[in-house]
Amino acid sequence: MNDPKAANPAVRLDVNEHTLIFELAVADFEQFPTQAEQLCQRLDLRVRERSWGADRHQWLVEFESSLLWLNFEFYSGSCWLSCQQPEDFEVLQYLQSLWESQP
Repeated sequence: MNDPKAANPAVRLDVNEHTLIFELAVADFEQFPTQAEQLCQRLDLRVRERSWGADRHQWLVEFESSLLWLNFEFYSGSCWLSCQQPEDFEVLQYLQSLWESQP
């Protein structure tokens, strides 16, 4: 897949969970790293750490000194960014506006 936004542009904030949820169409668990790299480039996120297990990827990413978790669960098809600190929720709000403003 070329562009994660082209696959499914939906993105929404979950205020209660402090997450930014992406509805990406990931057909294969092995495809996620490529899509995640594109997502990180699009949002200017720096990857600091990558881990994965049987059906889940979890990457620690940074945006202007705020640490966020980029998560993907294959079986549920869920992809989301979450903040480590509640005060960083504003960063997720900004990233949502950035994602939605790009063609």
